[in-house]
Amino acid sequence: MTFPTRGYAAQSATTPLAPFQFERRAPRPDDVVIDILYCGVCHSDIHQARNEWHSSMFPMVPGHEIVGRVSAVGSAVTRFKAGDTVGVGCMVDSCQHCASCQAGLEQYCEQGATWTYNDKDRQDGTLTFGGYSERVVVSDKFVVSISDKLDLKAAAPLLCAGITTWSPLRHWKVGKGSKIAVIGLGGLGHMGLKFAKAMGADVTLFTRSPGKEEEARRLGADHVVLSTDEKQMAAVARQFEFILDTVPNPHDLNPYLNTLSLNGTLCLVGQLQPLDPPVNATSVVLGRRSIAGSAIGGIAETQEMLDFCAEHNIVSDIEVIDMKDINAAYERVIKSDVRYRFVIDMASLKAA
Repeated sequence: MTFPTRGYAAQSATTPLAPFQFERRAPRPDDVVIDILYCGVCHSDIHQARNEWHSSMFPMVPGHEIVGRVSAVGSAVTRFKAGDTVGVGCMVDSCQHCASCQAGLEQYCEQGATWTYNDKDRQDGTLTFGGYSERVVVSDKFVVSISDKLDLKAAAPLLCAGITTWSPLRHWKVGKGSKIAVIGLGGLGHMGLKFAKAMGADVTLFTRSPGKEEEARRLGADHVVLSTDEKQMAAVARQFEFILDTVPNPHDLNPYLNTLSLNGTLCLVGQLQPLDPPVNATSVVLGRRSIAGSAIGGIAETQEMLDFCAEHNIVSDIEVIDMKDINAAYERVIKSDVRYRFVIDMASLKAA
């Protein structure tokens, strides 16, 4: 038996999100049925709903920062039971047998991961619909446990903004004694500060906006550097072993490359467009520096992050909204008018 489900959907790239009724599939043996409590709003939801990445399929129900409670499980599921608090992030399936999947890096599946929305189910070819809805049905392999110690609404953005910053920090072994920097204080950047500080690193925020020092220090920064100030930038030349670049738009990497130490790495997690202006190769070659990139994390890594968050009481700074206010929230995200993530209270869907 399928599940009639209410949600909000974009019917085209130029129409606002509006109420939408659709069917969730009947549970397969390995499926978990989740009643959604909260869903975070990611900037990528806007890119996809407006077809800014030129790959959108409509109708589209966005949302890949999902927190909810299990209402039912398939016959083969043993890790979850009704009543469990769980999460679903950006993926709902992968091939499960390529080298990346075998290494627990499903986000780099060689056949392509199946995304939580704007994708096609690997088994039946139907469109995947995301978390701007009252329930979701997902393979148990792509469901993670969330501790009730956490503020559940503020935990929702951990499923994307959190894991996007956690994964590179872990991969490049940031920890006690590391000297690192984060570029940008937004949805991703504020999580990068929190994680790096909790890992024991000495953390600097690079920002183009004066007046953010108090806020940055509250979030975990030990130092704040105004990246438009040449004297401040010169003072931190060759200091950082790792820089987490969370800026979502094309920007000049060259000033930041000069602040990397020998063998240092600048890792892009926000920008998907071509680099512009060009990188000065001299800065890279003469310092044996690296420009790298990182996507989200695998499922095991996501669970590791959530357990770390429960231990250290780390969640996102959020503003809760009703489902009916999603279009206004999109406009505010574009204007950077949110500190630092919107989260939809899905109980409001009943009145939307």
